[in-house]
Formats: sequence, C-alpha cells, structure tokens
Amino acid sequence: MSGAPAEATRFKARADAALADRILKVAVERTAGTAEAKRAVAVDAFPDFQAARTRAAAIKDHVVAHLGHYLEQFEANATAAGAKVHWARTADEACDIVIALCKAAKAKSVARSKSMLGEEIGLPHALAEAGIGRVETDLAEHIIQLADERPSHIIWPAMHKTREQVSALFKAKHRLPHEEETIAAMAESARRELRTQMLGADVGISGANFLIADSGAICTVTNEGNAELSLVPPRVHIVTAGIEKIVPSMPHAVHMLRLLARSATGAALTQYTTFYTGPKRPGDRDGPEEMHIVLVDNGRTRMREDGLAEMLRCIRCGACMNHCVVFRQIGGHAYGGTYPGPMGAVLTPVLDGLKQSRDLPNACTMNGKCQEVCPVRIPLPTLLRGWREKSWREGLEPQSLRAGLGLWAWVATRPRLYRMGTGMAVRAMRLLGSKGWIRTLPLAGGWTTYRDMPKPAAQTFMDQYRKERGR
Repeated sequence: MSGAPAEATRFKARADAALADRILKVAVERTAGTAEAKRAVAVDAFPDFQAARTRAAAIKDHVVAHLGHYLEQFEANATAAGAKVHWARTADEACDIVIALCKAAKAKSVARSKSMLGEEIGLPHALAEAGIGRVETDLAEHIIQLADERPSHIIWPAMHKTREQVSALFKAKHRLPHEEETIAAMAESARRELRTQMLGADVGISGANFLIADSGAICTVTNEGNAELSLVPPRVHIVTAGIEKIVPSMPHAVHMLRLLARSATGAALTQYTTFYTGPKRPGDRDGPEEMHIVLVDNGRTRMREDGLAEMLRCIRCGACMNHCVVFRQIGGHAYGGTYPGPMGAVLTPVLDGLKQSRDLPNACTMNGKCQEVCPVRIPLPTLLRGWREKSWREGLEPQSLRAGLGLWAWVATRPRLYRMGTGMAVRAMRLLGSKGWIRTLPLAGGWTTYRDMPKPAAQTFMDQYRKERGR
C-alpha cells in the first residue's frame, strides 16, 4: 500500500511532462489523427463491418475457451512441418530460451522484426546482457533503437517523434546520412544502414500476428517487408508469440487480417502479409535451416481465470489508443509500461502488478470510444472499472482520495445539502469565468494547468429540470 502513492506520483509526473511538451502533441496528432480518419473511411467501405466484429469476437472467445486444444494442435502441426516448439511460463523463461538458442547457433548478431511480445518479455535487454548484437529492422524500431528509447505505440513505435527530430537523429547516427530533407531521402538512409546488417545476421527473431492451429504456420504482418528480409536469410528463425495469438485455421486468420489492417492503418490489407510453415525444406531456394517457436504465457492463463478473458481477444491493432482522448494528449511513454493507451491500462496491472500501476485505470475518462472502435469488441471500460474496484477493495487508493469520495458520498446522500452546495459552486464558477471559459480554478489545478474549463450554465441541472417540469 505504501508504494501506490509514489507510483501515482511517477505517472502524474510523466503525464505532466507530456502535457507540457508541445512537440509531442504535434507528433502524436500527426499520426493518430491520420489513422483515425483513414480508419473511418475504411470502415465505411467495409460491408457488414459490425457483423465482422461480432464474428471476430466469437472466434477469439472460442479459442480462449479451448486454448489447450488449439495449442496442442498447433504444436503437433508445427513440429510435423519441421519447427521446434518451446513453452515459456514467464518472461524470464522466454528470454532464457531465446538466448540459449542464439548461443547454440553461435550468433554474434540478430535481426529482429518488430514484436511487442519481445518488448513485453524484455528481450532487447536480455540480448544486450548476453552480449549479442541486435539490429531492429522495422524503420520506427530502428529510430527508437538509435534514440535508446522504448516504443510509444504498438503500431508506430516512434509516433512520439516528428520527422524533424528523426532527421536530426539520422544525421547524428548514420554512417551515410541523408542530404535532402525529404522522407524518401531519410528512408533511403535507413535502408543503407540496415540492409547489410539484416542480410548478415546469424539469427532472425520475430513475433507473430497469428498462429494457425491446423497447419502449424505463423503469420507476420508488416508495411516495409522487413520481416521477410530479417527472417528468411538468417540460418535460424526464432518466433516469440503469446499463446492467445492462436486461431483455428487459415479462413479464421484471413477474417482477422481484414479487421486488423483496417483498424490499425485504415488500409484494406497490409503491404506484406506472410505465412511461414517450418524451416527450409529440400529443394527450397531460401529460408532458415532451423525454426523455433517460443509460446509465451506470462500471465495470460491467469487473465482467463481472473475475469479478464475478453482482453485475450486483442489483436494488437492500436485502434483503442488512436481514438483515446487521454493517449492523444500524453502519448505512450507516460503510461510507463510496455503497452500504452486503454489496452495498456488493462494489461499493465497484469504484467507489473496493480499496486505499481493502479493509476492507469483511473486515468481513463470512461467515454467508451475505445470499445466502440475495437475490432473484436473488447469491453475495455468494463475491464478498467474492474481494476478500479479491485484497487479500492485492496486499499491501494491514496487516503486523500478515499476521504474526498467519502465526503462527497456523505453530501450526495443529503439532497438538500447537495443542491445547496452545487448551486453555490455554479455561481462561484460563473464569477471566475471569462468569455465562456475558466482559466484557473481553486482545487482544480490538475485540469486548468493545461486546458481551460467551460463556464457552467447559469443554473444547475436540477434547477433546469424543475423549471422544465413546471412548464
């Protein structure tokens, strides 16, 4: 209990710093605003999109309810195709398996395709600890690797950076930086920097967007083709994937892909969607000699048992954060965990503990937009309320908050006193307002420091209600 207020302070400090960063707001709005607009167009052009969401939710719920069956089927089929399947209960176990496989391959360098599961288990740190060089092959991941930062978004890890900041970073870090200040020139600079390292890596490491149970295949989705370049040329391909990524068959995966691309980027289909089934076979012209698949639990089984099974539907599209009013103001790093936004506010207490992250569910406005846009209909506000209730029951909330809510409850259960208090507050707030807005308000500095508050109506809701009824 003693650690909760300190963690809340850290979150609030990060949020305050983000709110004061004008460049961050520009960077986030450039990407999230564009993603929101493109998604709206893509959804309008998709026949029966709501029915497709319902079917996707049903597919995921069925898989989660029969997870053991589909995981065993996947293991059998992946093994029959020549892959080796490994099981990891925790993040540490997953990293140990990957490091052991890299050492067995005598790997001096690995090429890693973007994977939030890899970030979740701390794989970049584990590789560094083992002395194994790592090149991030996704352009945005390359940017944050150069900047020595963590991803701020699950689709666009470098969303928090403007192109001007990226230009300065490339000029400082690339051997042959760009000369023209254009996106094409910057991309070409990154291509020169990364291509040789991709092709020279001993091991390729990826995540998986989907695991196909009836064939043992994995599916990766990228916009740059970096997965193909980093996974096919190396001698060894290692996949790390959460156990919830399983789907029964190819038609189910295709259904999910149609929703994933539209929800993530507003595209009908991602540029590179690739299915891998086992290592190179006799007669194949390319492909890895070995393929290893590390299936990671890391709290997922516990989520199913603790009333969070609906969160296991998540297909990591990022739509919830693109539409989240809180994320759009503070960006991803303020959340402090692997996953930001509404999905992060649900997942971080699972991964890091509620005591350390109780402030995240409380940061939500509960406007419901995240649930409205989720392609698999995850009831995110309901799950966030569940964390709030648990935090309250376990006494993790600061005493100041508990006392304040207790005082409010005492007043709210006395209607005359409540009406008198709200009437006085409305009159006082109108005196503080100017041109329809309140710039500063006692006891509400957390709001008015970074935004103005609308000036209230002349009468309270109850006064207006009684007036309407009296007509």
